Amino acid sequence: MVGVVLAVVGALVVMLAIYDLVQRRHSILRNFPVIGHLRFLIEKIGPELRQYIVADNDEERPFSRDQRRWVYATAKKENSYFGFGTDDDLDKSGRIIFRNAPFPLKRKSSDDAPVPCGKILGGWRNRPQSFRPASVINISAMSFGSLSGAAISALNRGAKLSKCLHNTGEGGISEHHIHGGDLIYQIGTGYFGSRDPDGNFSIDALMETIEKAPVKAIEIKLSQGAKPGIGGLLPAAKVTKEIAKARGVPVNKDVASPNAHTVFSDIEGLVEFVELIAEKTGLPVGIKSAVGNEKFWNDLASYMAKTQKGPDFVTVDGSEGGTGAAPLVFSDHVSLPFWHAFPLVINAFAKVGLSDHIVFVGSGKLGLPAEAAEALALGVDIVNVGREAMLAIGCIQAQKCHTGHCPTGVATQSRWLERGLDPTDKGVRLANYVTGLRYEILRLSHACGVEHPALLSDDKLAVMGDGRTLLSAHCWYGVAPEITQSKQRVAGIASALKEL
Repeated sequence: MVGVVLAVVGALVVMLAIYDLVQRRHSILRNFPVIGHLRFLIEKIGPELRQYIVADNDEERPFSRDQRRWVYATAKKENSYFGFGTDDDLDKSGRIIFRNAPFPLKRKSSDDAPVPCGKILGGWRNRPQSFRPASVINISAMSFGSLSGAAISALNRGAKLSKCLHNTGEGGISEHHIHGGDLIYQIGTGYFGSRDPDGNFSIDALMETIEKAPVKAIEIKLSQGAKPGIGGLLPAAKVTKEIAKARGVPVNKDVASPNAHTVFSDIEGLVEFVELIAEKTGLPVGIKSAVGNEKFWNDLASYMAKTQKGPDFVTVDGSEGGTGAAPLVFSDHVSLPFWHAFPLVINAFAKVGLSDHIVFVGSGKLGLPAEAAEALALGVDIVNVGREAMLAIGCIQAQKCHTGHCPTGVATQSRWLERGLDPTDKGVRLANYVTGLRYEILRLSHACGVEHPALLSDDKLAVMGDGRTLLSAHCWYGVAPEITQSKQRVAGIASALKEL
């Protein structure tokens, strides 16, 4: 029997060797038949090898082993402490330091303690359905199509349990979004879920979509951090009946997302589009954008101040973002990182007296305690989490999102791979992660002597500068403390805490 097996294996090896020698596609295989396949195998499993064998705790990107471990442990409600001290370089330039108070705030923070937004979403324009977000941590835009139905279901279930908001992404609203979590419906350049048969925006289609789901606000996507200024194509093979229904497109036909909106092409048109949607729906309406052209933000803020019209919230997406796929040159070189982008935006609105009226949403690797607290302290009102939420529901950073072969069933439409993701179980893990993150930023706040992370003032947040000098974080990023600690913002946070 053993001899037969060996003979079969030997025959297969010989056949593979002959094939390698005669094929003309891969020179490595022609020169090194059979053993040359090891090169392709190692290349294929490279991310996994680096994760578990090669990389140290802080080396890997986009998320280090330590960062992933914290998310996993928090999502599973396991021990998220780290032993034997930090392995970070404490003198590294740009390192954030929270200045703990000698007498911390005496508060007992439970792991499910709410951390509400200090502003009313839609309050500036008195939208009929304006509201105060119950959580400063919410789920970023990730569409059904880029993520599996099971993943979307898990996110929405987790949103319900953690009382946070769930952004649909630009792929419309599917049955997977309807598990009790409140939604922010995103309108992209393809107008999926709000388009007529010809692909044009339709207010009637929009009204029909939002009437069927618990939509709390609407976000108009100008661009995203991973690939601003380019569109996308969903190939016909991936346009299933489910996806077609959610997007309002034909089954088994290529679906294109243009690189720009057709409804508007300038600031005036954008503002009028915002007001049209707000008037028809009564909902708060915002915009999402990566940041490149600083002049646009100054002009938008000036126009809004002049007309007293425009978006209720602004989502600033840093170039760090990227839950799906993007050309390498775009993900590496196009648009500003969040920490450079956000100061430009908030300063533009502060110059015209609107920073207290606009709800600022930040996204781009902000789903970790230090980063989230720092963003809130520097003027962000809501933090959106994307890939961190994916990690919470099972993502292992295999970096195969663009292939459709995500091994954990998160970023795929493969029924076989998707079946491994239990939406109910992963929904609980997502909720654990969101509440755990809120708990950590609340503990940070209390350690610094304040009740809310947005109250972390200039004297409570420092950055390690060059030559081991300590600098004010506000000075480092160029955001005046008068903006982040304005009387109106502080009063809003106090009011939010009283409502609990």
